[in-house]
Amino acid sequence: MAAASPARDAAAAARDVRVEPDGGTQTGMPAEAGYSKRLDFRGGDPVVSVRLMEGQQEATLTAAGRVRLRIAGPLESFVEGPGGSVWVIRILRGRPAVVSSTIQLAELPFADKQGIGAEQKLWQERGLAVRVRTIGSVYGIRGKVIDNRRYLLLLDERLDEGTRADRQASILRQHGVRTTVFEELEASPTALIEVRDATGRLMATANDRILVEPLDGSPLSVRKVEFGVGYEFHGFEDRSYRGSLELTVDRRGQLAVVNRVRLEELLKGLVPAEIFARAAPEALKAQAVTARGEVLAKIGTKHLADPYLLCAEQHCAVYKGLSGEAESTSAAVEATRGEALFSADGHLVDSVYSAVCGGHTEDNDVVWGGVGNDSLRGKPDLLAPKPGAPTPEDLSRFLAAELPAACRLASLASAGKYRWERRFTVQEMDELAAPLRVGAVRAISVVERGVSGRARLLTVAGERGAAQIRGELNIRRLFGMLYSAMFIVGEERAADGKLTGWVFRGGGWGHGVGMCQMGAIGRAEAGHTYRAILSHYFNGATVDRIY
Repeated sequence: MAAASPARDAAAAARDVRVEPDGGTQTGMPAEAGYSKRLDFRGGDPVVSVRLMEGQQEATLTAAGRVRLRIAGPLESFVEGPGGSVWVIRILRGRPAVVSSTIQLAELPFADKQGIGAEQKLWQERGLAVRVRTIGSVYGIRGKVIDNRRYLLLLDERLDEGTRADRQASILRQHGVRTTVFEELEASPTALIEVRDATGRLMATANDRILVEPLDGSPLSVRKVEFGVGYEFHGFEDRSYRGSLELTVDRRGQLAVVNRVRLEELLKGLVPAEIFARAAPEALKAQAVTARGEVLAKIGTKHLADPYLLCAEQHCAVYKGLSGEAESTSAAVEATRGEALFSADGHLVDSVYSAVCGGHTEDNDVVWGGVGNDSLRGKPDLLAPKPGAPTPEDLSRFLAAELPAACRLASLASAGKYRWERRFTVQEMDELAAPLRVGAVRAISVVERGVSGRARLLTVAGERGAAQIRGELNIRRLFGMLYSAMFIVGEERAADGKLTGWVFRGGGWGHGVGMCQMGAIGRAEAGHTYRAILSHYFNGATVDRIY
């Protein structure tokens, strides 16, 4: 017997579709869907909304099992279909959101009231009108406190896209501070969204959103357009996802596809993108716990003008759904289900991590400013004591020494990430420093360092003056995104003494705060449990289960 064609299968599935009102109720969709910035705990485990795509005119979905589409409107209705059914969701008459934007000058922990006051005064003395905005939320789970509130110091000006860049360049020039853009939603977008089956038959029209729910827990697939460099069309890619899919209106009034997925299922598609799936099991468990805590710490602090909590890219967390899962990391997520790190006073630890600490981790306030966090103190990351070994106080000797650092001895370690060099010609350096307006660069010196030796304050002197750059990330960005701020910088000169370039010799890959991922692998291979690994990197914090 000849095999049935996909088109014939889809048409047969379409004949089994059922359309009904949902008991005449108002919307049965989760109230937290859409532009809300809170987690949905009603099913026990927290549900997270993650953007898969946006800016679309239509999307094609395929259901592996039986599926229900909840259609938003004055009275909610629903459409059901069998396994194998195909749905084309198209947006009609979309109206974009009203989004205001300004410049973010500083971000500080909510506990640092003194710090935000000082920042506010500093910028006012510089002649700028500023305002303070609080983001994030606080809530309790099983006696533990999840508090990710932050203070933002914002320029008290409403700026459009054409003036933001000029204003940021001016602030960088005058004050040596690199800033970011902050956006707020003032009015939500609206649109009609139509649903058609595989034959093109119109099944329903929704106001603003549709929730697609698998009735038997089967995955849902969404077709994604793939582009390469220069937006060269590469074809289509179908990816499958756990949980449900929300089709809604993005800020431009176009279609967004959002995955509403339980946090544990999200982690299964996220953890393999953060660490080698072939790493030792205890390191994978440590990564699962830190990733869970980091997601919880980000909720309500990202994408405030978008209809989702997180995106699926590096900005939030790389997430590829079922295609990104690995058996080893899924086992680590299951083994640590619901576990996160908490300080002695019961507060969630912002369990940050970086790739390679270079032999010594760093204090959080050195990297991000604000107050010091007792759980995020920098410390040596050696597997065994080495009497007389150099410390970062003598950074040149520390970088040159062969130390028993966990991130150096791990089987998956890369020598080029543990220790590195980067060179710049005179012309390259002058171009990088051009925004500082100091002229041709004559001297570069680190004025302040953190406990790991990472640069905290740096001076660039040129023929027309000098400028100071504060902040680990600002310093790395100034020099074309250095691998880390744990570096010493030296001049290179020709035989006649003429300056020919600059050389940076450094260690580590990333900011160095919290868990060193390669160090966690080295410690796991040395026999440490994931709880011991986390206690080391987060200064005695404990692992507790919250759901």
